[in-house]
Amino acid sequence: MITFVDLINYGFAVTGLVVAIMGIVITISATYMNRQDRTFFIHFFGVLIVYISSDIISQISLYLLGPEFVFLSKAALFSESFFSALLPPLLTVYILQSSVKKVLKQPVFWAAVSLILVYDALLIITQFTKGIYYFSDDNVYHRGPFYAVLLIPPALIMLTNFITLFQNFKLLSKRQKKAFLCYLTIPLFCMLVQMNFYGLLLIVIGTSVSAMIMFLYILTDQVNQYLKQREENLEAQASILVLQMRPHFIYNTMTSIYYLCEQDPKKAMKTIDVFTNYLRQNFSAIAKHETIPFSEELAHVRAYLEIEKTRFEENLYVDFDIPYSAFRIPPLTLQPIVENSVKYGVDPELDPLHITISTREISSGSEITVSDTGPGFPESMEKEDDREPHIALNNIRERLALMCNGTLTITPGENGGTVVTIFIPFKK
Repeated sequence: MITFVDLINYGFAVTGLVVAIMGIVITISATYMNRQDRTFFIHFFGVLIVYISSDIISQISLYLLGPEFVFLSKAALFSESFFSALLPPLLTVYILQSSVKKVLKQPVFWAAVSLILVYDALLIITQFTKGIYYFSDDNVYHRGPFYAVLLIPPALIMLTNFITLFQNFKLLSKRQKKAFLCYLTIPLFCMLVQMNFYGLLLIVIGTSVSAMIMFLYILTDQVNQYLKQREENLEAQASILVLQMRPHFIYNTMTSIYYLCEQDPKKAMKTIDVFTNYLRQNFSAIAKHETIPFSEELAHVRAYLEIEKTRFEENLYVDFDIPYSAFRIPPLTLQPIVENSVKYGVDPELDPLHITISTREISSGSEITVSDTGPGFPESMEKEDDREPHIALNNIRERLALMCNGTLTITPGENGGTVVTIFIPFKK
């Protein structure tokens, strides 16, 4: 006859099996986890599934089938006992892999191996004696007088796991510590309860739930490490992209200063002062790995244009329309765009170049526009030198996307020239 406790045990087992299956499915699809952790949890949840499945078969055989299925009850309980005992030594290996790495050189590993061999020997002996547990001819399970002896090896392995964990506590991350502590304490508590309350199979649900908690802690730890590494990679990539921008005007500026030293020393001194200020801001921008206030980038642009005005004088005119500046922008974003306009737009044989730099706030973010009256540049260019404006602007586009999810678009002006538009969305 099935009792209320039997129904509770069956519910525990089914719930534990569902949790274990969820665990292995999530593990297989968890691309953020490293190979070592994924391998462990695939094996761990696999053993757990076999263990709980054996328990369910054992319960069905005991409660629903007749005496003629006593062999099935014995086989199911043997499988349940065997696979449940594999979980603690698996955890021993995992703790060692997560801390000291050299598993085979650790005494606790060989202690766990020895204890599990002792347990297996006791389990085999149990099949031929009635000292630990046995099944009567009418397919009824009974505990023998030495039942507790069978639990000693797994309990000792769990104790060695506690010792191993605390010996290597400093080598583990916070989430790893919480994960291992949860898995060690919850099944131990369930085991103690099960030893003192005959008939209640609490350890099945305790083991599966604690395994899932451990897995989720490890998974979140892996995801956080992945995101941190990705952020560092993006910062490094942004730095490389900044360094790829080649400010050719530096060479031209030095040449201009060289001639001004003889023709107009005062103007040369002023240009050197402005150029020094520009370089200071440029080097400061390169060292930064996050967005800066737009006002800083605008000051950098003004310093650059003051140098270019010294060189080109009446061939270059710049208008600023900046009613809105309360936003942030990646460093060295606006200046290279303006530099492109000057480099490819100023031509003594053409009309003076007019550049307009404007900003505005729109519903979803901030918009910066740089328009010029130059000849523009075609979309496809065969010469490598002619590809430089595309390379610089593509670098800016990538940095905008990496650092603030921004965009950069290039369109021809209505009356000629080029219009470059930067959009930076509001941060949610």
